[in-house]
Amino acid sequence: MRFLAGLGDRALAALPWLFEFWALPHQRAPEGDWRTWVILGGRGAGKTRAGAEWVRAEVEGTGPRDPGRAARVALVGETMDQVREVMVFGDSGLLACAPPDRRPVWEATRRRLVWPNGATAQAFSAHEPEALRGPQFDAAWVDELAKWKKARESWDMLQFGLRLGDHPRQVVTTTPRNVPILKKILHTPSTVSTHASTQANRAYLAASFLEEVEARYGGTRLGRQELEGVLVEDIDGALWTSAQLEELRLDAPPDFDRIVVAVDPPVTGHKGSDECGIVVVGAVTSGPPRDWWAVVLEDASVSAAKPTVWAEAAVAAFERHEAGRLVAEVNQGGDLVGEMIRQIDPMVPFRGVHASRGKVARAEPVAALYEQQRVRHLRGMPDLEDQMCKMTAHGFEGQGSPDRVDALVWAIHELMIGPARNQGRPQLRTLG
Repeated sequence: MRFLAGLGDRALAALPWLFEFWALPHQRAPEGDWRTWVILGGRGAGKTRAGAEWVRAEVEGTGPRDPGRAARVALVGETMDQVREVMVFGDSGLLACAPPDRRPVWEATRRRLVWPNGATAQAFSAHEPEALRGPQFDAAWVDELAKWKKARESWDMLQFGLRLGDHPRQVVTTTPRNVPILKKILHTPSTVSTHASTQANRAYLAASFLEEVEARYGGTRLGRQELEGVLVEDIDGALWTSAQLEELRLDAPPDFDRIVVAVDPPVTGHKGSDECGIVVVGAVTSGPPRDWWAVVLEDASVSAAKPTVWAEAAVAAFERHEAGRLVAEVNQGGDLVGEMIRQIDPMVPFRGVHASRGKVARAEPVAALYEQQRVRHLRGMPDLEDQMCKMTAHGFEGQGSPDRVDALVWAIHELMIGPARNQGRPQLRTLG
């Protein structure tokens, strides 16, 4: 308040139009010699306002009629209606962001904006990439590229036209989706990016909207994409996909016949070790095996420099869910794994399991149960689900080891696959 009280009338009148003063960190253009700035954000994160303000900063000069850095801008959206209604006339569009003395005029018949200093912004639909063949620009604003049906064609045509001035640049505002063109742009050396979740812009959003979308989509892979603005990638040939996991979402667990905690301990115990996968799964196993089904309740995995850390986390998960058994792979740690668990709680029913087959061979029958919709997930396990969507028939294509997936696989084997195979026979002491 003291800051505002110290401003004169002219400064107070100008303050609403000084976006640098109000902008959130992800809405400020990065420094450096970049060609493309990608703003990734959740729904309502302020991407449109950032794009409009960047265009405004490029075309405006010191005075209303002074030239800016850019004079010919391309505005490219999924459809012409979306360019007009969102990028131009929207609540956070170019007209809404412009001060009265610098406000451009929309020429509907020519589909363009004209600023008082002569700068122009031409509107294009991504459904018509050929319309971008011929025109040339010194700046461009691309909106929601990740959902364009002809994304590659339109993007390529725009790049050929972005050739005026000393340093033509473009901004891309989009909610991320797992599409090749967005991943290619993000991996281009001349690209910079900023990122924000929906919550980052909560001051400008209805509280009821935030409560509703968090209740529906929080803790899901779709929520990571649409609310957190994270690029959620699926791998070609993966044993699980994002869409499949979203279809198997469950809001509340049933009463279970059995609950187990499965652990995939790290090979070593230091700061460079892999994580310790700890996954809790419950199963309904009344009736014949073909009617059994399971629910993944929690991913309790931890980064553990010391064995006592993951052992304590595993026992805590066991107690939290009132599980009936704790199982852990003992190929690497041998008897030490069981000893660590018993040091924390000697009364925990523990069973060590040995892997006689590779990770993929163990995971494939579990993936088959997902295809049969016999395994479902509660919310709140995005890291586990990310690993699942990077496990392919040829191996794990993510970074490090798929510790969380390994723990999940051991849990499903313990609850469903092993007992079904051995029904009517003595239980084997090893799986795989």
